[in-house]
Amino acid sequence: MGKTTTTISLAGALAEMGRTVLLVDFDPQGALSAGMGVKSHDVPTIYDAMIGREKDTRQLIQPTTTAGVHVIPANIDLSAAEVHLVNEVAREHILARALKPVMDDYDVILIDCQPSLGLLTVNALTASHGVLIPLECEYFALRGVALLIDTIEKVKDRLNPALELDGIVATMYDARTLHAKEVLERVVDAFGDKVLETVIGRTVKFPDASVAAVPITEFAPSHAGANTYRQLARELIHRGAIA
Repeated sequence: MGKTTTTISLAGALAEMGRTVLLVDFDPQGALSAGMGVKSHDVPTIYDAMIGREKDTRQLIQPTTTAGVHVIPANIDLSAAEVHLVNEVAREHILARALKPVMDDYDVILIDCQPSLGLLTVNALTASHGVLIPLECEYFALRGVALLIDTIEKVKDRLNPALELDGIVATMYDARTLHAKEVLERVVDAFGDKVLETVIGRTVKFPDASVAAVPITEFAPSHAGANTYRQLARELIHRGAIA
């Protein structure tokens, strides 16, 4: 649904605006780490913080070639974290505790979650102030949004009262297809002003930027895709989701 692309591209746009950004790769696939060109093997990762192997979160942070953007990487080891955490006290708050020492070092921290609603995702929601949901303009993607929003409401009620749904952003939109238009209309009907005005279209430039291991704002700064993510950043700032 374009969640890693959105995380990286939004970080690039915010960095252009002078924000310092920390990206947390919280998906065992490690796509964000690869997409930002940072090592995720034979280095400390977020998994080490989650299981208590690394107490100093700053030791996990890696610089990138994009000024103002740093990354805490992840790899397949993170998939074992849920098993390790199942018997831990306050297991839903482990990521929040790990990030607390570095929160004041950055203007924005973006957490790229895996596409599931397990303990890792609950940890991310518990650590966050807001949630941005990238929604692919396909029918089957639409079906999962209600379940995710239900999870967000439960976390807000039981674990993190500060959590808010900052918005739903339509991604991979193809204006040439009736299906994409119908899905977008249904999302707006269902969620109203929670749906952001910014719509991310399909373009080959996004995977090209991933291969180059930089945000699209740096890979193709004048491309429409880069400008769309700049618009998304401005809209989130205007809504108060990002300071």
